[in-house]
Amino acid sequence: MSDPIKHECGIAMIRLLKPLSFYQQKYGSALYGLKKMYLLMEKQHNRGQDGAGVGVIKFDPEPGEAFIFRQRANGSGAIAEIFDKVSDKIDKSGTKEQIKNPDYLKKHAPFVGELYLGHLRYGTHGGNSKDLCHPFIRGNNWMSRNLMLAGNFNLTNVDELFELLIELGQHPREKADTVTMLEKMGHFLDEEVQRNFTRLKLEGHSNRDISNLMCAHVNVETILRRSLRDADGGYVMAGIIGHGDAFVVRDPNGIRPCYYYQNDEILVVTSEKPAIMTGFNIAHRDIKELGPGNALIARKNGQIKEVNIIPPGERKSCSFERIYFSRGNDREIYKERKMLGYLLADKIMKAVNYDFKDTVFSYIPNTAAVAFYGMIDGISELLDNWKVEEIRKLGYDPDPLQIKKILSVHPRRERVAVKDAKLRTFITDDEHREDMVAHVYDVTYGVVNNQVDTLVVIDDSIVRGTTLKSSILRILDRLHPKKIIIVSSSPQIRYPDCYGIDMSRMNDFVAFRAMVSLLKSNRKESLLNEVYHKCKAQANLPKEVMINYVKDLYSCFTDDQISKRIAEIVTPDDILAEVDVLYQSIHNLHEACPNHLGDWYFSGDYPTPGGNKVVNNAFINYMEGNTARAY
Repeated sequence: MSDPIKHECGIAMIRLLKPLSFYQQKYGSALYGLKKMYLLMEKQHNRGQDGAGVGVIKFDPEPGEAFIFRQRANGSGAIAEIFDKVSDKIDKSGTKEQIKNPDYLKKHAPFVGELYLGHLRYGTHGGNSKDLCHPFIRGNNWMSRNLMLAGNFNLTNVDELFELLIELGQHPREKADTVTMLEKMGHFLDEEVQRNFTRLKLEGHSNRDISNLMCAHVNVETILRRSLRDADGGYVMAGIIGHGDAFVVRDPNGIRPCYYYQNDEILVVTSEKPAIMTGFNIAHRDIKELGPGNALIARKNGQIKEVNIIPPGERKSCSFERIYFSRGNDREIYKERKMLGYLLADKIMKAVNYDFKDTVFSYIPNTAAVAFYGMIDGISELLDNWKVEEIRKLGYDPDPLQIKKILSVHPRRERVAVKDAKLRTFITDDEHREDMVAHVYDVTYGVVNNQVDTLVVIDDSIVRGTTLKSSILRILDRLHPKKIIIVSSSPQIRYPDCYGIDMSRMNDFVAFRAMVSLLKSNRKESLLNEVYHKCKAQANLPKEVMINYVKDLYSCFTDDQISKRIAEIVTPDDILAEVDVLYQSIHNLHEACPNHLGDWYFSGDYPTPGGNKVVNNAFINYMEGNTARAY
């Protein structure tokens, strides 16, 4: 993706199912769980560059012994910083001989336990301080009332949930989705613990005995059902209760991804499947996907089950995960990205009038490489058809040299753009800073025939178009192509996201700006006010009855008309080449990713009622010149 955007976070959970001595004997270290957590987090580093956190729970501590540990850090080097500090604390907890003893580590060393929860953070909104990094902890002197929570989620109705907490009599310290869910789950955990305490007390148990019995009686399913019944958004939330129960729960539309693996030694949960495959050398087929609306619950006694918490809705797994966010070494994602490129081949060749000889194909940035391979496969297939027709034209006794000449034609694929290391933007004035940004990429000179060749470059997606205009097109123009065609393997991004991607302002989208420009040039700008008044009229209605009226504006124009205007917007005034922009169709996106049909940022069809409320607010903000977040 040439336009960098921040997006979903990542989670990792490990539940050891054997005593620490087992891992010492089999794997040579009682720190097996901690080491695997480090590996899982590094293998999902793509999901969080702004910060990270790790939490650990020890089972069955004696009174007076710490049993909850957490280490957090911000910045791109957060994972290494966290585990360096954790390792240092463990090393200082005893002698070299002592820290080889699993029983000693269990009792005396911090961060050596049976339950691990890790999180990688992309700060889609707000700051990037360490205090904003997950996991969050709701502490209490009662072991079973402690709650640790981390997640990959955004909720669209935090205001509603916040008000519900106030109605319960709470005074939340912050209006944020993570803190709100922590307090909401904590409230229902408190009620569940109190309910069991009252019942066990009536049965004649002492307070001390009740504390020990609580882990067998807390109903995690009930807590989750009560906590999530009003939540609107995309989420995977992972939590640990102080006595040793753990859970991971997924939204009913399956918007955010979650996978897990279990054997008799370990339970592991991650946001991406390849992390488990690499970290534990596990086959693809042995890893399960957590079902939409389901929770994976690991009890303190070792019982593990997947149960339904919220009735599943229409499955709308995020297609952007497949296009760009998730690592491309997942075999299914790899195939899907290749197919996205393959399905663009015919549109591309029509745009160059099937001129195979004077067209050069490339990609930018590196994440678009897999789509590029698929595009080349599709173009090669079309070229084979062209060769067959050309050879047929030669008749029944063709000249072998002519046949050889036809067969020698191949797609011209080159790596024309190379991203340099980050340039220091020490120049602060906008005019000269833009000149520095223009040099982020460099090109391979001599691979394009001056003023003859068309240069086709594929990208994962085009969000704002600013990098195209300020950098990519300018640097590609230095190769002196006759024409530059930028191809997006994803459809036009038209609508805000509200489930974990940093795309919440309408005017950020080059497709939206192109549509508005077309309205104005066609003297239809009055439609903007019409839609604005419709949005204002429903602003205070329940989200369940809201309508996405912004669709009416896009319906005035075809996809090709908007793409053409986008090309005009992103083309710098000072380049010589003609510029065209081609986009994937939503139909082809669904063909390439048939199991991941979440396309609201392309289609405006949101999977939850809160989505329509967000797009409504985003358009109102645009019309009123308000740059605030729409949810």
